[in-house]
Amino acid sequence: MTSVPAAGDPNLIVVGHPMVAHRLGVLRDVRTHSTMFRQLVSEMSSLIAYEALSDLGMRVVRIDTPVVGGVPVGQVDETVLLVPILRAGLGMVPAIQEVLPLTEVAHVGLRRDDRTLQPTVYLNRLPVDLSDRRVVVCDPMLATGGSLAEVCDMVVDAGATRIVALCLLASVPGLANFRRRHPSVRVACAAIDPELNGRGFIVPGLGDAGDRLFGPPD
Repeated sequence: MTSVPAAGDPNLIVVGHPMVAHRLGVLRDVRTHSTMFRQLVSEMSSLIAYEALSDLGMRVVRIDTPVVGGVPVGQVDETVLLVPILRAGLGMVPAIQEVLPLTEVAHVGLRRDDRTLQPTVYLNRLPVDLSDRRVVVCDPMLATGGSLAEVCDMVVDAGATRIVALCLLASVPGLANFRRRHPSVRVACAAIDPELNGRGFIVPGLGDAGDRLFGPPD
């Protein structure tokens, strides 16, 4: 898989594999229905997680193969805490859990004010102490960067020092805004779009990921 650290930002990974690019193109298409959209979000989430978590903690154990006994093999020896930002982040979690051997999940819910574009926390299920834990924050769209930065603030306040933000798509202004608050958080995404519109949506983007995953809210 091809991953490209952005110039001047060693903690940014843009996953440029053709399989990821193809799926992103279909996600962007307004004609893609919700069932296919959910499937593609899942597939892209696992591919991006694969690249972003290449330094997982490992241990060596010995197993017996059908041919010989006592073969040393590597096993993941690190439990990752997945933190989906509700509600769109929920669409990423099952696929990541399928490829990560050891996970726990803690939900955080935010609402964004349509006028100010500022996030407000309405649900916080983070553990009190996240010292020595790797935390993976799942948010499909890094648009203004406000919601992701707010959750990373909460994670840092709980003691975490190893934080990864998994996104499908980011914007240039949103990423810059996020970096002002969290320069050392590893961010992995499939692409970075140039701008936001007046409603804080990524342009060209793919629309509202939560609505396209689960339908519009009541």
